[in-house]
Amino acid sequence: MQIKCGTDIIEIARIKETIEDTDGAFLKRVYTQSEIAYCEAKKKMKYQHYAARFAAKEATFKAISEFFAPYEITWKDIEVTNDENGRPIIQLIRKTNSKPSKHRHKPIPLQRICHRQCRNFMYVGAIMPYNIKTK
Repeated sequence: MQIKCGTDIIEIARIKETIEDTDGAFLKRVYTQSEIAYCEAKKKMKYQHYAARFAAKEATFKAISEFFAPYEITWKDIEVTNDENGRPIIQLIRKTNSKPSKHRHKPIPLQRICHRQCRNFMYVGAIMPYNIKTK
């Protein structure tokens, strides 16, 4: 078992600009349907939530990427959801023959999503079990 960590900071304005400039293509490439639904439900705060989820995905990727071959894990394989108490968690969606399956890895609880007026900061600490395949 290994403990890995990743961090990321993102400007909310940068995410907003990218979403608006790509006419939805960025959303479809990076976020799952449930993430889009969650963020869109936040109305005028939606870009803050998109940025938080992006930072969480990037921090998670930094923490776990050494366990995967290049391009084996995509943005949509990392999903930010909420547990039954509303706390954010990371779900890693396991692939079978390059297609997402219903089976998921154990959720990774997020220690902190730090929202600021112009930036979001994310720290992800992951305990990687021995059964995750390596490159």
